Order: sequence, then structure tokens, then C-alpha cells
Amino acid sequence: MSYRVARASEYLAITGGGIKDIKLAKKSWVFPWQSCTVFDVSPVNYTFEVQAMSSEKLPFVIPAVFTIGPRVDDPHALLLYAMLMSQHDKHSNHVNELVEGVIEGETRVLV
Repeated sequence: MSYRVARASEYLAITGGGIKDIKLAKKSWVFPWQSCTVFDVSPVNYTFEVQAMSSEKLPFVIPAVFTIGPRVDDPHALLLYAMLMSQHDKHSNHVNELVEGVIEGETRVLV
């Protein structure tokens, strides 16, 4: 049994015996039959060059910088973030490609 404490921009995601789904906490006792993962909630900057086309069919490149992070004031959003992103590194290629695909699709709609 150990007492775990997360840093200022981190949360603990605890699973295992005695916990229904995932328990999110800043500090907690972790028993031997439970698993504890620490995940960071600080926002990350993503920089892309989005290729788009104007309504007059003129191609151009838009430099775009987005800052993305979870909403720590919404418990449900934080729980979803913990389930989906805690096992991935924020700067991994998979996460970067996923974010780039979503941003490119949404940015093309705006232009």
C-alpha cells in the first residue's frame, strides 16, 4: 500500500479492485491490487501548415497553431481524457497525426 500524490499539472488515474471504473484524484492511497497511472493535463501546442483552397479555387497555406488540453473543471471530460490519452505520450506520432487530421478538416470548413 502506498500514498501517491500528483504534481500541480497532473492527476492520478486509479483502477483495480474496489473501484468501479476509473478513480481520478490528486492524492490517494493505492493498494497492491490497484493500478495507478499519472497523466499530465497541461495544454500542448500543435503547429501545422494547413493547405486550403479559397472559394475562388485559389490554393494557399495557412500557418496554424492550436493549444489543446483537457477541461479540468469538467469531471466527465477529464475522465474521458484519462481513458483515451493517459496511455499515449502527448508528443507521440499517433496523437500528433490524429490532432492534425481533426484540425485540418475543421480549418478547411472555416476557409
